[in-house]
Amino acid sequence: MLMRTDPFREMDRIVQQLSGTSGTWSRPSVMPMDAYRAGDEYVIAFDLPGVSTEAIDIDVERNMLTVKAERRPAAKGDTVQMELSERPLGVFSRQVVLADTLDTEHIEADYDAGVLTLRIPIAERAKPRKIAIGHESGRKQISG
Repeated sequence: MLMRTDPFREMDRIVQQLSGTSGTWSRPSVMPMDAYRAGDEYVIAFDLPGVSTEAIDIDVERNMLTVKAERRPAAKGDTVQMELSERPLGVFSRQVVLADTLDTEHIEADYDAGVLTLRIPIAERAKPRKIAIGHESGRKQISG
């Protein structure tokens, strides 16, 4: 149902994790995701812990789904001295090419416990349908 658009993005993600590099708007980090089909919908879940809903941007153009998010550092005062900082900050992005069999006009998005979940219905034209056999000279008719 989906294809990765850039085979080198996964390598970039691993290098960024190992080097501790934060994503920028010009070169965002890749966010982890899961994708699966559940009944008549396709579900994509992105891990975005610590990101506010205002910092998440979801766009779909034709069959290209783009999710961008920014995790900013917690508010710090003059008296705060950082002892350890392992949580990645910066800009995260993921682009996914969606199949023509998905209804991109009716995507639903929910954000709960740091997980952004997109639910994309399977288009009616892509669902299985029965084909009736006509009674006249054995011609087949397609119903649906």
